[in-house]
Amino acid sequence: MFESAELKHEIDKKSYQSIVPDLRADLLEAQYRVLEAKRFPVIVLINGFDATGRGETVNLLTTWMDPRHIVAYAFGTPNDEERARPPMWRFWRTLPPKGRIGIFFGNWYTESFNAPFPELSSNKTKKPDPALTTAEINRFERMLVNEGALLLKFWFHLSRKEQGKRLRERTENPQTRWRVGPEEWDHYEHYRECRETAERVLRETNTHEAPWMVVSAFDPRYQIVTVARALMQAMRARLDASMQPDGANAAAGMPQEAVQEAVQEEAAKTSETPSAPRLNVLNTLDLSQRIEKEDYRERLAKYQGKLAQLVRSPEFGARALAVVFEGPDAAGKGGAIRRITGTLDARNYRVVSVAAPSEEEKAQPYLWRFWRHVPPRGKVSIFDRSWYGRVLVERVEGFCTLADWQRAYSEINDFEAQMTNAGIVVVKFWLAICADEQLKRFREREQERFKRFKITAEDWRNREKWSDYEAAACEMVEHTSTDIAPWTLVEANDKYFARITVLKTLCKRLEAALAAGK
Repeated sequence: MFESAELKHEIDKKSYQSIVPDLRADLLEAQYRVLEAKRFPVIVLINGFDATGRGETVNLLTTWMDPRHIVAYAFGTPNDEERARPPMWRFWRTLPPKGRIGIFFGNWYTESFNAPFPELSSNKTKKPDPALTTAEINRFERMLVNEGALLLKFWFHLSRKEQGKRLRERTENPQTRWRVGPEEWDHYEHYRECRETAERVLRETNTHEAPWMVVSAFDPRYQIVTVARALMQAMRARLDASMQPDGANAAAGMPQEAVQEAVQEEAAKTSETPSAPRLNVLNTLDLSQRIEKEDYRERLAKYQGKLAQLVRSPEFGARALAVVFEGPDAAGKGGAIRRITGTLDARNYRVVSVAAPSEEEKAQPYLWRFWRHVPPRGKVSIFDRSWYGRVLVERVEGFCTLADWQRAYSEINDFEAQMTNAGIVVVKFWLAICADEQLKRFREREQERFKRFKITAEDWRNREKWSDYEAAACEMVEHTSTDIAPWTLVEANDKYFARITVLKTLCKRLEAALAAGK
């Protein structure tokens, strides 16, 4: 879920200086349009790990706009007056009116993110404050949006390595030493638990009405530009929608889709500076990795043998395996699948090749046709394309609405969590190739008789939307690469390298699950 945010997204100083003047003017203009229209409030939630520059970002935002019409709230431990009322009371009474902007630190997510540290939730002499359930939060945020609020949620993310570096730098500097205490170091020492909790909360509250935007905090310039652009474009899109003939009801319906589309478009521009190409989890892969034929044969025999032993072990009888393959056309999914099935007993596995849904399947929830192929104990299901079609081809080709594919992220995560809880090991592969390699393979398919059936007019048409599919894939990884079912991104320009990576990963994941005995 945080793969993209852990990349070193950066904006150099020169590019930053060229971006900021226009961005500040656009942001201020949008703020005054909101203030004059008085059609909706703007609610901005700022969350993230320690040392991610949350305060610095908010301070810059308020200086770039008119601070007289912005209120920033930092909620700490509830006082006695607040404890005597419902947990949401202190947030209810501070919501901004129409036309104003409210920025919330320490918001209604604080207790949820502090779940691994109950001692941080309240005074030790009093009972810890219970965290709101994610279902309660979702209902509250749905109500805010339905009432017309523009709600933006940001999570600022850092890798553990970078967080530790910043904490040490702040500790060593007398001017910033006060900002680092036992609490920050405790969070750092328990980074994995904090990350797992954040992932769960974001996954469960990433809704169509109020999706999360995960922002890399590696570079402060990139961070502020990303947030400012998202806020500016969200206000613009909501204003434009509210000016339509049905503007009185616009904020709660279709305009939310327009807002999110605009935010995504503007956020995508942040990494696309004059000095650097757009950075994402796919174009940072090293596609030049190769394995020589002789080395490939040795490793193939090794990992096929190991996989055969694992799926034939008594321990596997209490488990099951679901293997998912996604990737561009001609990425080598079929070849990788054959190297898996070549070592399995045909009676114990099933390859599910996913095409367009039938009329029967269209009459059911989109996950229905995959529910039917969930493997029982002791069996293996291999999906040649999968339920991720909802957030890939259906999204790009317009076969479903923005609301449909946005809510699919949480639905897919829930589905995979249910499989994992039932003892199924879910292993997901994205086979990545470059556009030039795909073109090469397409031409080979056209020329070779036994491969000609693999190439269709639809493959050529999909190729024209390469950038759209890449963007969808990157967002898919960000929202669905969870601790229980992470994505493995496989450099697949070299088929030998890709096949060995797949087999090695399968063995590693399966071996760990069987050793854990759960």
